[in-house]
Amino acid sequence: MSTLFPSLPDDTWALGDLTVTRVGYGAMQLAGPWVMGPPADRDGAVAVLREAVDLGITHIDTSDAYGPRITNQLIREALHPYPESLRIATKVGAARDEQGGWPTARRPDQLRRQVEENLESLGVDALDLVHLRLGNAEGPQAGSIAEAFETLVELQSQGVIGHLGVSNATTEQVVEAQGIAPIVSVQNMFNLAHRHDDQLIDRLALERIAYVPFFPLGGFSPVQSSALSAVATRLDVAPTSVALAWLLHRSPNILLIPGTSSITHLRENIAAARLSLTEEDLAELDEIGRE
Repeated sequence: MSTLFPSLPDDTWALGDLTVTRVGYGAMQLAGPWVMGPPADRDGAVAVLREAVDLGITHIDTSDAYGPRITNQLIREALHPYPESLRIATKVGAARDEQGGWPTARRPDQLRRQVEENLESLGVDALDLVHLRLGNAEGPQAGSIAEAFETLVELQSQGVIGHLGVSNATTEQVVEAQGIAPIVSVQNMFNLAHRHDDQLIDRLALERIAYVPFFPLGGFSPVQSSALSAVATRLDVAPTSVALAWLLHRSPNILLIPGTSSITHLRENIAAARLSLTEEDLAELDEIGRE
């Protein structure tokens, strides 16, 4: 397999007044199995975070619910005091139970406590970007988000949140949030095989709002396809690099936050930013969502 130089191109996006690299890093996988407890190799987790920043990544996605508190503590240990260019996005709206579940936690008092916990565990006075996590572990769920989102807007007015976004949201909830206050990003599940948000992505691009796919490689059920394997073989790169490159080609407002606990995989993910796909490649990959 060919070796691609693992450095990021000059490809960025503005989250309000915050400029970030389009290829970022998702910290969820740094926690223990099923995102509970500490990692088996704490030093290795710290090394991955430092390598991500050394390679030029300026966007890290996390949540105090991961672990819980584990990934934020690792980020602080590895990177604090934070580089001036680094932006850390977090999420509130869900808690963890003893069985590893993700019960909703969107009452105003719960959201205020979660924001305080993120501030404390990350060691900052203000959070760059906070996503309100909606729905549940099974996906987005319809319903008004006004009370919860207005709570975050109030905290933003107090200066402890810089920018706002929504996660795991329906299109209607995105519109509702925008009617309350400006958002800079939407973080939903989207990848080669899961493309329900195609129209939303295009609308957000016109509005200069970022779309941040979680599970860009399929999450706990990785994307597998004969078409993906064929394109990867033809280009002599990893299938994961092709899947991530397709997302970067899909729309300029897509920001990637693939997660890994391996420096090797981190470099493979970053290689996707320099991978060029031809019209033939893109046409072949586009068929995956229709399989």
